[in-house]
Amino acid sequence: MSPEAVRAAYARIRAEVGDAVTVVAATKYVSLEDMAVLVEAGVEVVGENRAQELERKHAVYGDAFRWHFIGKLQSNKAKLVDGICELVHAVDSDSTARRLTVPHLVEVNLSGEGTKAGIAPEQLEEFLAAFPARGLMTMPPAAADPEESRPYFRRLRALAAEHGLPELSMGTSQDYRVAAEEGATLVRVGSVLFQG
Repeated sequence: MSPEAVRAAYARIRAEVGDAVTVVAATKYVSLEDMAVLVEAGVEVVGENRAQELERKHAVYGDAFRWHFIGKLQSNKAKLVDGICELVHAVDSDSTARRLTVPHLVEVNLSGEGTKAGIAPEQLEEFLAAFPARGLMTMPPAAADPEESRPYFRRLRALAAEHGLPELSMGTSQDYRVAAEEGATLVRVGSVLFQG
């Protein structure tokens, strides 16, 4: 992973999604040492999946990035994440939402898959009434064709509009272009950024 290759991929992705979309570099598989490559490449926002990794990487790279938490957050780790992140993407439980003071997005399970995190769309109104959020996040079912994600992104955008929420975290390396077309304000990219 070279700074030049990452810088080129980052510039390409940003051009594809446009200025209104924040590109979040998903750093789950990026080593502590390789985070330096992202600094050199000019990456601005990173998203970490595990609280311990977030803490470890932030201790070394602190102000080099804006930090987001994009994984499933256990409520007992909320305080740690609170002290580091400007946004938490995937809140889906009362216990976690109650402990967070930083802005968060509610993860919505639009596919109904039992293996997927997130609250059911019909529970959203009640959840938001108790824990106001900045926006919504979703993970559509894995698919080879990015177009298969479009209906899920479209539905999330409609739900966000219905509840007056400005932020939409949707789209990963496989389908971020489609997500941007459907109104994403944040895309979470990993492999496409680090492997070109």
